[in-house]
Amino acid sequence: MKMIILAGGSGTRLHPLTKGTSKQLLPIFNKPMIYYPLSTAMLAGSREILIINTPYEQDCFKRLLGDGSQFGISITYAVQPKPEGLAQAFLIAEDCGFLQENEPCGLILGDNIFYCSNFREKLKFASREASWIVKNDKLDGRATIFGIEVKDPWRYGIVEIDKDKQAISIEEKPKEPKSNICVTGLYFYPHDILDKAKAVKPSARGELEITSINQMYLEEKRLSVELLARGDVWLDTGTFDSLSEASSFVEAIEKRSGKMICCPEEIGYLNGWLSEEQLNDIGISMSKNEYGQYILDLIK
Repeated sequence: MKMIILAGGSGTRLHPLTKGTSKQLLPIFNKPMIYYPLSTAMLAGSREILIINTPYEQDCFKRLLGDGSQFGISITYAVQPKPEGLAQAFLIAEDCGFLQENEPCGLILGDNIFYCSNFREKLKFASREASWIVKNDKLDGRATIFGIEVKDPWRYGIVEIDKDKQAISIEEKPKEPKSNICVTGLYFYPHDILDKAKAVKPSARGELEITSINQMYLEEKRLSVELLARGDVWLDTGTFDSLSEASSFVEAIEKRSGKMICCPEEIGYLNGWLSEEQLNDIGISMSKNEYGQYILDLIK
């Protein structure tokens, strides 16, 4: 399945850090932030990834990630001239030729970090649910959003679910939440996602809201919720505190376990998309630091 990483926005909540660079290029311990959503897309099995960013920062992303071949994937780039809502990502994907009619597609926000048990299996299940299925001589498929319990649900988009993990209702920052399950920035949609995105009308704040798309699938009884387990971690790195906390979390886990979180070169190798020779060359190019040494140790 194709995946979109939305890495636009002005990053005003992180000024002055983001006055000279994209938020998604800031470091989270030993890796740029964009590596984390990129790794999530790769764990889902995607080798075709579109990165949407601002016109001022696209060259920086291209210098860092290139065409994706160093990870065994293909990366395409597109520009979001100004942030007009998450649902706009699908329209941009169509305009640049990345997404065609009747194609399923996933979306992840560029500042979302996940550290979860059995995460690869959950991602691939959501991808399969969204893939084309012939039902009553028609294409069918289910949308999946990823949710996690939070202690302050009034700050987020909230989904209410039944015993079968099917969505009952969705609310954006409700004053009186019906549940404490927050909708994270990770979504999988079936073949009719473009039709849904084109049907979204601007909200009161003038944006094409992703909640509107989710509501459409909810009304069709085609919206599932993958509820992350207790102990799973979702980090939204949009403030100074959350940025620092994310770096500290990644550092603590990696130093304790000896394993990296969201190393796209490792994922590409384990997925069979990079050979040992390719991985060795990548490791040698960074052999003067611990990141390069980690990559070289993978093939010892």
